[in-house]
Amino acid sequence: MSTDINSLLIPFQRFGVHLGLERINKLLMRLGNPHHQIPIIHVTGTNGKGSVCAYLSSIMTQAGYKVGRYTSPHLVDWTERICLNEIPISTETLTDILKTISTVILPDEESPTQFEVITAAAWYYFAQNKVDLAILEVGLGGRLDATNVCENPLVSVITSISREHWQTLGPTIAHIATEKAGILKLNCPAVIGHLPPCAEKVVLQKTQHLNCPTIWVDPSIPTQTQHAHYQLAKLIDIEYPLPLLGQVQLMNSAIAMATLGILRQKGWIIPDEAIQEGMKKTFWPGRLQWIQWQNNSILIDGAHNPAAAEVLRQYVDTLPQPIHWVMGMLSTKDHEDIFQAILRQNDQLSLVPVPDHSTANPDSLAVLARNICPNLSKIQTFSELFVALDTAIQKNIEPKKTIVLCGSLYLVGYFLAKMKIN
Repeated sequence: MSTDINSLLIPFQRFGVHLGLERINKLLMRLGNPHHQIPIIHVTGTNGKGSVCAYLSSIMTQAGYKVGRYTSPHLVDWTERICLNEIPISTETLTDILKTISTVILPDEESPTQFEVITAAAWYYFAQNKVDLAILEVGLGGRLDATNVCENPLVSVITSISREHWQTLGPTIAHIATEKAGILKLNCPAVIGHLPPCAEKVVLQKTQHLNCPTIWVDPSIPTQTQHAHYQLAKLIDIEYPLPLLGQVQLMNSAIAMATLGILRQKGWIIPDEAIQEGMKKTFWPGRLQWIQWQNNSILIDGAHNPAAAEVLRQYVDTLPQPIHWVMGMLSTKDHEDIFQAILRQNDQLSLVPVPDHSTANPDSLAVLARNICPNLSKIQTFSELFVALDTAIQKNIEPKKTIVLCGSLYLVGYFLAKMKIN
């Protein structure tokens, strides 16, 4: 990671998570309101939003448009967050933009947060490059998220809603749904994935209040291996490849297809061939991704909340059993529900800290895991991820277990960064 980018962003880290739109609007105004110059697709959801953004960006790039994509968090480098036609912003360009932004932040006013600064950088970069379309992933919630400054999105997307970030968004699914529904705008189309009944009620009321033409998405239908079919009225009727793993991609890809249907309705030219080729080329690292490590295949996945853990377990159930889990989690996560979602008898569990973040204590997690799943074959704790991985690989004798690294996107990012260096 660039030292310049780090040094420019670290000062804003101390302001933490501080939701609200006043600071970002002020910052963007001083940068010439770049967000007013860009058509956007706005995507929120507990899980699946990154995959949907990746699908849409890849497809619209294949269709010949100049496409910006903004996602978070990054796994290895800040530049991953801001892409133009699937290519991350260069370190030099991002550094220059951050220096420009720093010049318009007045020392005697409330400082923007780190997320607000990098979000402003994305808007600025996309406007500089006169993108045809920007696909923006919400950072946290929706209503007060720094991405929520556009009053007329082409499409607002809610992929899924489950309990996460309750410390900030509210204690119940209904509270969280209210925050995520905050990206919906008056008369603007909405695409909504499958939601729990209490969340669906909240979102339905919001779409009706704002007169949003709404598509409630059903999953695509699986056809041949790693292919699916989706049909939407007269707008889309297509079979396409599914490069991302897991049954959940039937829903995520269908959400992307429904969004493309609305764009077609608005006059955007998106040939079937661009959809198929864009789907084929979609890559979204760190989520159900197989990696070669020391001549072994290991599966890596964030699985940082209970719903994502359920998706991971669903996929893992198709693999040779038992599983050797190598896990680290942040202190703020639902450890009990995540363990309940993924652990099964005879599985093995190696617990590690998440470096450079507010990590859960591996020894405390070990006690919890044993209580939840007393029939685990073995639980070990380690002070460092790679010691745990090396031990798992060395002791993985016949019959071999499937090794899965999961529990935090930050842990996955740490692993991928070290791989990159080595």
